Amino acid sequence: MLSKIPVDLKEASEDDIDKEIIRAGIIAELDAINLYEQMAALTKNEDIRTILLDIAKEEKTHVGEFQALLLRFDSQQKQELEEGGKEVEEELSRK
Repeated sequence: MLSKIPVDLKEASEDDIDKEIIRAGIIAELDAINLYEQMAALTKNEDIRTILLDIAKEEKTHVGEFQALLLRFDSQQKQELEEGGKEVEEELSRK
């Protein structure tokens, strides 16, 4: 199932529109990754699987590009991403 953009971009404030556009791009890329990887898992044709997985990999690069861009515009997002990484490391180090 593909996502729907969770916000009407026409209604976003001028201060938030760029961040919302970038987040919408991230959502679209994540949907594409999920779709291509699901199709790759379903096909029995190795050539099709190879191409689908290659395209999914490219979409992952796009997610990284959008994320890097978002972190330039949203310092809170950057801070919370770093905090989330620390929390994961703390949880996993307790194992």
